[in-house]
Amino acid sequence: MDDEDGKSYRWETEYEKTWEVIKEDDHGRIQGSVDEMLYKAIRKRTLNKKNIRLGLMRHLAIIIDMSSAMNQIDLKPNRFICCVRLLEKFVHDFVDQNPISQLCFINTKNKRAEKVSELSGNFRTHSDALKSLKGNANCSGETSMQNALQIAYAMLRYMPPHTSKEILFIMGSLTSCDPSDIHKTIDLLAKDKIRCSVIGLSAEVYICKELTSKTNGVYNVATDETHLKDLLFQYLNPLPSSYTESTLMKIGFPKYEMNTVPSICVCHMDDGDEPKLTVSGYFCRQCNSKYCDLPVECKICGLTLLSSSHLARSYHHLFPVEPFSEIMAPDSHGKCFGCLKRLDGKPATLCNLCQEIFCVDCDVIIHDISHVCPGCTSVRQM
Repeated sequence: MDDEDGKSYRWETEYEKTWEVIKEDDHGRIQGSVDEMLYKAIRKRTLNKKNIRLGLMRHLAIIIDMSSAMNQIDLKPNRFICCVRLLEKFVHDFVDQNPISQLCFINTKNKRAEKVSELSGNFRTHSDALKSLKGNANCSGETSMQNALQIAYAMLRYMPPHTSKEILFIMGSLTSCDPSDIHKTIDLLAKDKIRCSVIGLSAEVYICKELTSKTNGVYNVATDETHLKDLLFQYLNPLPSSYTESTLMKIGFPKYEMNTVPSICVCHMDDGDEPKLTVSGYFCRQCNSKYCDLPVECKICGLTLLSSSHLARSYHHLFPVEPFSEIMAPDSHGKCFGCLKRLDGKPATLCNLCQEIFCVDCDVIIHDISHVCPGCTSVRQM
């Protein structure tokens, strides 16, 4: 479906001779056409990033379909393993780029749904949960969309209004076996402004389309593993915030301290194994509870505990690097300011502030990874 225009399905559009877009060079190779297509896709993604108000504090619930439909092998080695592998990478990047946000995992199979991990910003917690799922990959039965949405709703409904409440459903099944009217659940999600998005692995399903439409979410269907990764990693960036008021938050910045007397950390008191005594950790500024890692929400007093680096890594969401202008390299001797490689007349981009020229690869690194223009940084230091 052509979701970008929102007008019609792909098969309803006019007939196009797509093979005429690909052109051969003088040596009969089509690599130039392929590079041009990749470049246009990169530029389109970069230009779509606008300087708008984003929700920095996010609460994201990811629902994983573990029905029998996830055993299909159109994605290798099967749908479920492919999704879990991508989610492991997604969690790492999500925690890195959204350090003051939290996420959790829910799975659904055999007409039921259960919580896999609690809302947390701790990478290790979610990584262990995904490894456990992958090790016990028993996909069976039918999906229950309503049960999964109700669990996510119960976790997100009481979150403060200045945070972004999101649900991402990765669904491989074409059916859902629900205990009651799912439309009432969708209305509850829309009422509490919980944005629901769906990534389908089979085909478009009407109830998923209605869910995303009523909650202002996004619905896409993945065509292959590369497309699935692109769709999934779109959710690394915060969504535009609909909350217009500014809110002051109480945050604690604990120091890493060493004590002579060992003690138990609060974060491991609920583990099934016997908690270990340690002499070091981060101590809450308000109640002096000990934690192994940051960021975390104190289980005793509810204070959000962060380090200064976590806030610094969220800075680029407030002030993103402006999209560069597309130009052609001035001559064969021009060099990229970032990697110092010769451009040789290839497509390049120009920073409108520092007027430095960058190759396509450096453009992607600046806008997607570093979030800092090296040319502008050099000018400020001089």
